[in-house]
Amino acid sequence: MTEGSPSLSAEQGRSAVLAFTFLRGVLAAGLGLGALTVLVMVLWISSPAPDDGPGGALHAAAGLWLLAHGAELIRTGTLGGAPAPVGLVPLLLTVAPVWLVHRAARDALEQDEGRPAPSAAATFALVVGGYLLVGAAVALYARGGSLTVHAPSLFFPAAILVAGAAAAGVWTASGRPIGPPPSWAPVRLHEELARSGFRKRADTVCRSAVAGVAVLVGGGALLVAVGLVWHAPAAQQSFVQLSGDWAGRVSVVLLALVLVPNAAVWGAAFGLGPGFALGTASTVTPLAFSGRPALPVFPLLAAVPGQGPGTAPNWAAAAVPVAAGVTVAWFTMRRAAPAHAGRDEVWSLRETALTAGLGALGCGVGTAVLAAAAGGPLGTRSLAEFGPVWWLTGAAALAWTALLGVPGALLVRAWRLRGGERGPAQEATAAEGAAEGAAEGAPVAQAPAEVPGPVPQRTADDRRWWTRSGRREADEKAEPVSTPGTLPTPVCTPGGPPATANGGKGEDSESYDFLPTGPWHERTTVRPPEEAGPS
Repeated sequence: MTEGSPSLSAEQGRSAVLAFTFLRGVLAAGLGLGALTVLVMVLWISSPAPDDGPGGALHAAAGLWLLAHGAELIRTGTLGGAPAPVGLVPLLLTVAPVWLVHRAARDALEQDEGRPAPSAAATFALVVGGYLLVGAAVALYARGGSLTVHAPSLFFPAAILVAGAAAAGVWTASGRPIGPPPSWAPVRLHEELARSGFRKRADTVCRSAVAGVAVLVGGGALLVAVGLVWHAPAAQQSFVQLSGDWAGRVSVVLLALVLVPNAAVWGAAFGLGPGFALGTASTVTPLAFSGRPALPVFPLLAAVPGQGPGTAPNWAAAAVPVAAGVTVAWFTMRRAAPAHAGRDEVWSLRETALTAGLGALGCGVGTAVLAAAAGGPLGTRSLAEFGPVWWLTGAAALAWTALLGVPGALLVRAWRLRGGERGPAQEATAAEGAAEGAAEGAPVAQAPAEVPGPVPQRTADDRRWWTRSGRREADEKAEPVSTPGTLPTPVCTPGGPPATANGGKGEDSESYDFLPTGPWHERTTVRPPEEAGPS
């Protein structure tokens, strides 16, 4: 059917591909919204005494979906009548939208058989456009409920989050290239990108930064778990107080689960030193829990240490940033100075320090972004600030990882260069040097009287004794091997001129007719090196 009009079919095929790419963005938004709506409706149906009808549950689902993208909500149904902002985003809810947009953009660039693939720019624009179209419709629908959306937050960070996830999907589908910089970029940047080692160093920086952030967040989660176990009775009491029926308790458990990543980031900020805020008048750090906290009843908040000066268990939280600094140094040294590499393969002092420093900078930036996303307001007045201060947390992460990661990487590099670990290349160099020394210090062997010819010289190939087997050495001793540029060894024949090893047959036998027939064994006796003439 397509062979009759190839130009028209190609145009129709391209239009169909573009329309399908746009529908991918719409479908990604619909899947996330539908999954969250089903969960909210199930909880509403199972509630024995719901406060509102199905319309209220749908409005709540729309508000939660927008909140998962980072949009700030305004709660209108407060006891005082004044609207209260809700900006504390559950980070686990954010994972689903980001993954759906990333996958939609990635799969749209896959070439199907008989169908052209859209360009990267078109894929990005269409997927983001389809997703944001659904988001705008949901925002308009949520305006009639108890949770409305703050309009500026729809552009930042909600639209920026969607665009970033789509860009990452396009980049992944394109093979994660590091393309040439724009023409207006400095010449030095073009030269650095053209070098073969730039990609390796950039990959090392990214890996060390991601590993450092992962260690910080994992250590924060461990601190939260230890705090919950330490204050288990308080956590159980708060869980019972929030709800009495099983549907309400399931809701509390689900809310606690989606806030676990937030608690892990709060724990990382606590270990780094700046801590986190529990309202505008209270701060929790390893040194002290000061002020009057606006502490709502919630199981995860039971892990907060008691008020007053910090104790030794609180100070032990400093092990988390120490582990992050060691991780940055370790991931840097895996590429800068591998365990089984020669001296020429080790990066220079400047390159190692710069790579570790950039990894620490990436760790600080990533931690600051997570700290900004993990906190937010829960109301007005004393509830206007909850969570870590992003710039203080990022600066502390940068300081810890730089002060520990850069010196640690340099120390490991110096230790490996000084012979802490010797690889195969270093072992080969040492063995070759030992063989040369033994050859120079050994006495010169006397040549056998019955075999004339020059004394064989020791070559570089002869010193590589570890590559030869015993049978090959025996064969070489039994059969003389002539090297290029030297004459064959003559053999004395009675009553005639010297002949070659082939019995005097062939062209080589005629080349020795000019040799004298006198006693030649005296001239072939090996003389001391000081008396020997030029070879």
